[in-house]
Amino acid sequence: MIARNNVATFTAFLDQVDRAIAPGKETHIVFDNGSSPTAKRTQARLAAHPRWHVRRTPPHVSWLNQFGLFFSAFTRRVVRRGDFPSRDDLLEKVETYVIGRNETTKPYRWTYEGTPLKTA
Repeated sequence: MIARNNVATFTAFLDQVDRAIAPGKETHIVFDNGSSPTAKRTQARLAAHPRWHVRRTPPHVSWLNQFGLFFSAFTRRVVRRGDFPSRDDLLEKVETYVIGRNETTKPYRWTYEGTPLKTA
């Protein structure tokens, strides 16, 4: 649990991830358009670490919502009120859910064309 969600906490998190990944590995990260990823301190940190490659979600909408929907369903169907006698049992249930979901899922088709929404 983090005490505060600010630029200092965010860049400390990036540093922690950086230490955990082997030095020669390229690192790709996806950011939304929130204040921490777009802050000058974050940009300076990323410029000083050229192995980090940043991708950004489109402004005004976030395809990360699809991840949120996935993890919401996953939490409701697998984790919440789950009974996991062992770590291996938990991993098996996670894999079963993901494999089953992948067998029935359809690709998300982006339809937004950049036209601003009309206000009422």
